[in-house]
Amino acid sequence: MAQGSVQVTHSGNSRWRRRTGEYGSLTEALQAAGDGDVLAIAPGTYRENVVVQRRVVLRGPATAPGSVRIAPADGVALTVRGPAVIEGLQVEGQDASAPALLVEEGSPELSDVRVVTRSAAGIEVRSGARPVLRRCTVDNPGGTGLSFSGGAGGLAEECEVLAAGQSGIAVRGGAQPRLERCRVHHATGAGLAVTGEASAAEATGCELYEIKGTGVHVTSRATASLTDCTVHRTSADGVTLDTDAVLTLDGCEIHDIPENAVDLRSRSQLTLTRSKVRRFGRNGLSVWDPGTRVVAEQSELHDSTGDYPAVWVSDGAEVRLDACRLHDVPDALFILDRGSRAEVTGSDIGQVRNTAVSVSDGGTVELADCRIRDAATGAWFRDHGSGGRLDDCTMDAVQTGVIVTKGADPTVAGCTVTGPAEAGVYVSAEGRGTFQNTRVTGSAGYGFHVIDGCRTTLTRCRTERCARGGFEFDGAVGGDGPTATDCTSDESAEARPREPAARVQTAQAQVPAQHTPAPAAAPVPKARPSQDVLKELDTLVGLDSVKREVRTLTDMIQVGRRREQAGLKAASVRRHLVFTGSPGTGKTTVARLYGEILAALGVLERGHLVEVSRVDLVGEHIGSTAIRTQEAFDKARGGVLFIDEAYALAPEDGGRDFGKEAIDTLVKLMEDHREAVVVIVAGYTAEMARFLSTNPGVASRFSRTITFGDYSPEELLRIVEQQAAEHEYTLGKGARKALLKHFTALPKGPAFGNGRTARQTFESMVERHAGRVAQLAEPSTEELTLLHPEDLPAVG
Repeated sequence: MAQGSVQVTHSGNSRWRRRTGEYGSLTEALQAAGDGDVLAIAPGTYRENVVVQRRVVLRGPATAPGSVRIAPADGVALTVRGPAVIEGLQVEGQDASAPALLVEEGSPELSDVRVVTRSAAGIEVRSGARPVLRRCTVDNPGGTGLSFSGGAGGLAEECEVLAAGQSGIAVRGGAQPRLERCRVHHATGAGLAVTGEASAAEATGCELYEIKGTGVHVTSRATASLTDCTVHRTSADGVTLDTDAVLTLDGCEIHDIPENAVDLRSRSQLTLTRSKVRRFGRNGLSVWDPGTRVVAEQSELHDSTGDYPAVWVSDGAEVRLDACRLHDVPDALFILDRGSRAEVTGSDIGQVRNTAVSVSDGGTVELADCRIRDAATGAWFRDHGSGGRLDDCTMDAVQTGVIVTKGADPTVAGCTVTGPAEAGVYVSAEGRGTFQNTRVTGSAGYGFHVIDGCRTTLTRCRTERCARGGFEFDGAVGGDGPTATDCTSDESAEARPREPAARVQTAQAQVPAQHTPAPAAAPVPKARPSQDVLKELDTLVGLDSVKREVRTLTDMIQVGRRREQAGLKAASVRRHLVFTGSPGTGKTTVARLYGEILAALGVLERGHLVEVSRVDLVGEHIGSTAIRTQEAFDKARGGVLFIDEAYALAPEDGGRDFGKEAIDTLVKLMEDHREAVVVIVAGYTAEMARFLSTNPGVASRFSRTITFGDYSPEELLRIVEQQAAEHEYTLGKGARKALLKHFTALPKGPAFGNGRTARQTFESMVERHAGRVAQLAEPSTEELTLLHPEDLPAVG
């Protein structure tokens, strides 16, 4: 395209001055123009370095955008040093050492300007200039898109950086621009970079995406404020703060980030309000170093795509979460290192595959009025110096409510743990802890389980409907062991003591605080006939394929014994098993019955079940893990060692994790004492496949894998019917149909409880029934026993 002409319309009133003039170049036209004149530029390519210093208007044809090209061979294509108005031009820079468009002074207005270049910067604003940029676009794969420096400011409105070889928008040197409804994408570097003391950026309604780097990077005492902005699809962190940076995110969304959604270090400060963080590959919030602090209110972190905690606080950093939600993550909140602290109030934590709150290496946590549900562990205080407080919190549908180990010493007050699959509270390995007015109800294990003589203090604690017993103290009680004052338990189910054990049992009575001597080892009970045990197995709801597998094993063992008696060779039957499937599908129950069957057949001496998990086997240093594993194996001699969630011994990125030591020790013990103990490992199907591949000897030790399928809605209904009959309730008209609909509608995520869900549903119906019937003056027997559809809890 050849260079066109420039028509200048003069605004002066002097009769000596021409009203219009036509010039062959922009430079000539600008020399002839005066303040207020309009330069109408004809289509063409103007290969000149244009400098605008007056209050004039430069305008390209509105009907042919991009037809006016300013494209010199080198240097700055367009320099603006005055309050000009520039509309509809295309600027093309060719100099990699200079910006394509430079705004140096004044407050010009640039609208619909397109910059296509491979320059150091597409548009550079500096030296205190305050331009207004409207609907401008920058395509600069060679450098920065928009650059603000040297105290510059101004407004960029509805602008777009189509590509940038460095940062999409860079703010430094005390610049303070405002960005409204701008888009930055396909940048290499940061989408928005704000650097240096006194530098600041304010962005509203902006979007940063497809960034080969960090979405937003604020560093070196700079500040930024983003409102209703979106950051997504970056290759690095979504947001990074470093070295005394300050950032406010209000109503923002950060999602689809492969690394940390937000990473803070070196005394940086973040305020997060009404924002959502989702689909992140590492941490949702990663907070490091003394003086670094996050305050998050009414925000949500969820749907992690990696294997890392949603919130990571370490090296003395602090986090405060108020009315936030964390859900669908591997772990929710990890606090590590002395001085690290998290304060969480009025927040919900749910659908956590592993630990909701973990405190270690001297960190502390303060949780108040929080709700934790559907997690493997509610709160785990791991080691010496770690502690804090849990006040008025609830934990529902967890494997274990609170774990305290290795000298940790938290205070738990006014909390409730409902329906844990293992223990409500578990203390071991010199853990301490003070528990006040804490209640455990509906545990499938113990309510409070304190082992190793830990010096735990329990005051006015309460247990209800705990299957194995309300309070189990393995070791000395009082003195150097645990103390319990004014604690009560209904002991509605028979407790099963572990050995050696000093179990505190009460029936609506105070738990004695004095020392209780450990009883002598229990005598070996007489084994039930195998057919009786198999009949009990057959009464379990569902599990048809599991029952067939167990009967096959039983038949092989029986026939093998008879062949031996007849002087024939018997096929070798490896008795160690892998149980795979979701939680609550009856794996522990079948393991117990399998042990009884083997005892009845004379394969095992006692057939008792010893259930352990990672916390029972893994110690705090090399060597202690082998000791713990040996102790668990010894307790199981003559019976079954059941390792639940065995895959936790081999985390995917475990590095020097001590779980490997437990696996190696277990493999050797299984080989050296192959006739003494049957080992069953259990867990999710995919995770167990990984576990079996961690050690060459592991897979060869197990004869077969038995898969426990999820219960169907009809089978869950049968479990409720069994529970109702056992507790003398009857399902009223329409209740069965409502239960089927309820179980069909329930989300079947990783934390779905299967059989446990059915039992919890029945318990909820009983509670709602009680609330309804309590309003009747003289309820009839029928009213006291009938459960109606309205007694069902709502889904979700």
